[in-house]
Amino acid sequence: MKAFKTLSTTILFLFAVMTMTAQSNVAHINSQGLISEMPEVKEAQAQLEKLQKTYATEIDASMKEYQTKLQTYSADAQNQTEVTNQARQKELAGMEQNIQQYQQTAQQDIQKKQAALLKPLIDKARAAIQKIAKEQGFDYVIDATEGGSLILANGKDLMEEVKKELGF
Repeated sequence: MKAFKTLSTTILFLFAVMTMTAQSNVAHINSQGLISEMPEVKEAQAQLEKLQKTYATEIDASMKEYQTKLQTYSADAQNQTEVTNQARQKELAGMEQNIQQYQQTAQQDIQKKQAALLKPLIDKARAAIQKIAKEQGFDYVIDATEGGSLILANGKDLMEEVKKELGF
C-alpha cells in the first residue's frame, strides 16, 4: 500500500512538473499599432505622398491633354475627312490606353516604394519585440493586430517596453 501511495505521488509530481514545464509564457503586441507609431513611419509616409502627388500631377496633365484633343477633334470632326477622323480616333484610343497603363505602372511603383520603405521598419520592430520578449522570458509573442488570429489577449503587452527600446 505504501509503495502504491509513493508511486502515485511520484506520478502526480512528475505530471505537475511536466505540465509546468510545458506551459509557455505568452505575451501579445499590436505590431501594426507599434509600427504606425514609429517616428520613421511619418517620414516614409511623406515620401509616399510626394511620389503619389508626382504621379497624380502627371496623370492629370495627360488627362487634360486627352480632354483637350477630344474636344478639339469632336468640334472639328464634321470638317475633316473620314480618314482623318479615324486617325484621330486611333490617336485618342492610344492616348487613353497609355494613360491607363501609366496609372497601373504608377500604382505598382508606389506599392514597391511602400514595401521598400516599410521593410526596414518592420524588421527593426520585429528585432525589438524579439529582444524584449527574450529579456522578459517570453516564449511566444502573439500579434494582437485587429483582425488577426488572436483569440484571447491576457498575456503581457510589450508595447511600452518595445517603444522604449526603439526610443519613443
